Amino acid sequence: MGNALVNMYGKCGSLTDARSLFDKMPHHNVVSWNSMISVYAQNGNGKAALELFPLMGLEGVKPDNITFIGILSACSHTGLLDDGCYQFISMSRDHLITPRLDHYVCMIDLLGRAGQFNEAEGLINSIPFEPHPVLWINLLGTCRIHGDVERGAQAAEHAFELDPNNTAVFVLLSNIYAAAGNWDDAAKVRKTIINRGVKKKPGRSCIEIKNRVHEFFVGDTSHPQKENIYAELGRLSRQMEAAGYMPDTKAALSDAEEVNKEVMLCYHSEKLAIAFGLISTPPGTCLCITKNLRVCSDCHAATKFISKIVGRKIIVRDTNIFHHFEHGVCSCADYW
Repeated sequence: MGNALVNMYGKCGSLTDARSLFDKMPHHNVVSWNSMISVYAQNGNGKAALELFPLMGLEGVKPDNITFIGILSACSHTGLLDDGCYQFISMSRDHLITPRLDHYVCMIDLLGRAGQFNEAEGLINSIPFEPHPVLWINLLGTCRIHGDVERGAQAAEHAFELDPNNTAVFVLLSNIYAAAGNWDDAAKVRKTIINRGVKKKPGRSCIEIKNRVHEFFVGDTSHPQKENIYAELGRLSRQMEAAGYMPDTKAALSDAEEVNKEVMLCYHSEKLAIAFGLISTPPGTCLCITKNLRVCSDCHAATKFISKIVGRKIIVRDTNIFHHFEHGVCSCADYW
């Protein structure tokens, strides 16, 4: 029961509650340690995960393959390249645990995020079993972060060889081209997506207010309080601009004029959810948002400004990690 509750608190972004419960547990088995390490990884606190790991051995509990998935994931989400590489080597050398696909996925993500693309490709090619498309897709995703179009296209080609119908590859490749302003190539990929009947998953953000979940899409006007939501967004936009916020128009993956891109960015789903949360809760209330996609760079920057302007903590859970925004700073240190 204790392990399940630690996991539950972690999945709610409640780090303090998870660690408090963990510390109060009379006994810790390997599942207990894995749960707490995973919570730190999910919430982008890699250093805490690494500090907790040695205590496991002091209690006489041996790590397993799940332990190292949590450790490597924690290193990946916080850019701890040297620590992650050391732990990857240590798991087989010191703990006699053979790396599995999930461990390699974490390492490709860690190396790719750090811009170590040659090392990432070398690791994929050295894997002692048949490469899985998820490895190349992960590398493709990190190429998007660094804007490496050429290498991203190569990673996509490898992924297509292993899985010709993987929709994620089409979407990621299209987004890489669009972010780089290669509109012709982006259009070709999008045409292929349409011809194959692939449906791109729309961005969706949810917030729970008074035991009811409210869902928002980009440019959403279906909510009963849409006028108040958009009025709040307008007020926030003016305050953010006065505070020095500049829209990151590269996050608007559309071949439009700059001014139109700024308007498009203003109505991303997480911003609508945040605006609704602000007008629906008392001052000082923490807002918790869930997003079905990775938070874009512009929304990430905007949420930092909003947290400082309104004096609230805002927690956004995207497909990678929890982002804890407070006083104009994010817990991920802008590395996600």
